[in-house]
Amino acid sequence: MTGRATLRALSRIGLVCVALVVLSLVGAQYAHVIGRNLALARQLHDVERDVAGLKSHRTQQQRDIRRLSDPRGSIPEIHDRLHLVGDKEAIIYLKRGHPAAPDRHHPSDP
Repeated sequence: MTGRATLRALSRIGLVCVALVVLSLVGAQYAHVIGRNLALARQLHDVERDVAGLKSHRTQQQRDIRRLSDPRGSIPEIHDRLHLVGDKEAIIYLKRGHPAAPDRHHPSDP
């Protein structure tokens, strides 16, 4: 009976080893699929962000096209770009920067 018990124990150990190999292969496949899924989810998020940016850019371009298609909208743009003025108009140029600080005199100075 010892031979039969040994054979039974070896067959059980063999089945456990085969089950562990199968489970590890299935686990490796799931890990691969999950990693690929995460990478694709990141790519999808990037593409959706790009699409949203392009849609916003397209909307702005369509607004500009509508505004510039109308003479009342394009004339001010032309005047701004060419520095032209119409009747009873004036161009005022503003410089950016800090104005000169006024001189501060000490009260004891004459």
